[in-house]
Amino acid sequence: MPIKNRFAELLPEITAWRHDMHEHPEIMYDLPRTAGMVAEKLRAFGCDEVIEGIGRTGVVGVIRGKAQGSGRAIALRADMDALPIHEQTGLDYASKTPGAMHACGHDGHTAMLLGAAKYLAETRNFDGTLVLIFQPAEEGGAGAKAMIDDGLMDRWQIDEIYGVHNAPGIPVGEIATCAGPLQASSDEFEIVVTGKGGHAAEPHNAVDTTLVAAQIVVTLHTIVSRNIDPLARVVLTVGTFSTDSSASNVIPDTARMEGTVRCLDPGMRGLAEARVRQVAEDTARAFGAQAEVIWTPGYPVTVNDATSVARAAEAARAVGMKVDDTARPIMPSEDFSYFLEKRPGAYLFLGNGDTAHCHHPAYNFNDEAIPYGCSFFAELVERRMPAA
Repeated sequence: MPIKNRFAELLPEITAWRHDMHEHPEIMYDLPRTAGMVAEKLRAFGCDEVIEGIGRTGVVGVIRGKAQGSGRAIALRADMDALPIHEQTGLDYASKTPGAMHACGHDGHTAMLLGAAKYLAETRNFDGTLVLIFQPAEEGGAGAKAMIDDGLMDRWQIDEIYGVHNAPGIPVGEIATCAGPLQASSDEFEIVVTGKGGHAAEPHNAVDTTLVAAQIVVTLHTIVSRNIDPLARVVLTVGTFSTDSSASNVIPDTARMEGTVRCLDPGMRGLAEARVRQVAEDTARAFGAQAEVIWTPGYPVTVNDATSVARAAEAARAVGMKVDDTARPIMPSEDFSYFLEKRPGAYLFLGNGDTAHCHHPAYNFNDEAIPYGCSFFAELVERRMPAA
């Protein structure tokens, strides 16, 4: 069966919604226009409930099927926030907000879920309750956790949850996912090295924090190569390095670095943190300096439920999509992981074609993917809660 004909009819309308959001991006939790537009459309579609302000600025829409005998509640999620990037696409509908753009396709995710919502509110050809989650602050703000903390999962007694993310490099009309870990956790660290400043010509009278910090950087990278099981994928990166001096002939009092640790095995996060602390503190001590480690836990590992992956793959194939359900996991993180810690479900990558990559100033969501995403969402709901 091909994509649902209704979405071919709705494509110009859904595309217009997407372009409007792209033109007016909003960041993190500051989403008055986007969240307002989403809530307005859900009400216009005839949703049974539309609730704003879940997780600060999230929106939840509820559609009840023709029957309620199953007692089931399936949730679908889209993220709404943009990124603090200056757009360089040259599009007619390019961002009108300096320093902000939809560089990760959340405008497309939101538009597709709205399209599915309109169709499902019209047909209601399912037995149970559909919960539509429009989430703020995926890009670093843990908006999923904020919505969960506001009682999202229990308030609507959600049984399963699904979401998609566009994927540049995967052809339009294809979908990729896997059971188990799909995306890595992402924790951040800052290391501040304190020594004794001095003149570059007299290093023996100082404790050279630049040298100590450089040694820490080198030694940190032995954690992955020598402390982590080679079959457990972990990535450690030091992204910044600075001192409190701007002169070439001064040994600074302090040096600092910042980095991230990404793990596909949840059990590796604690080991990685412990070793980062030990390496930094003990290396500094060996040189007569001190190191303070500030560890900031980030998003958990995104772990797909195997049964949910199989069900999602079945729905995607039913609407004519090519499915790779044994795709390789990736190391970027995603706060959909918080939902999957609470309920079984699946996260999937929807083909965006040969486009610039996400988080690039030349990126744009591919409108040709819209009918596939909408059809997938609708088919999944109708299959998971079939009407008698």
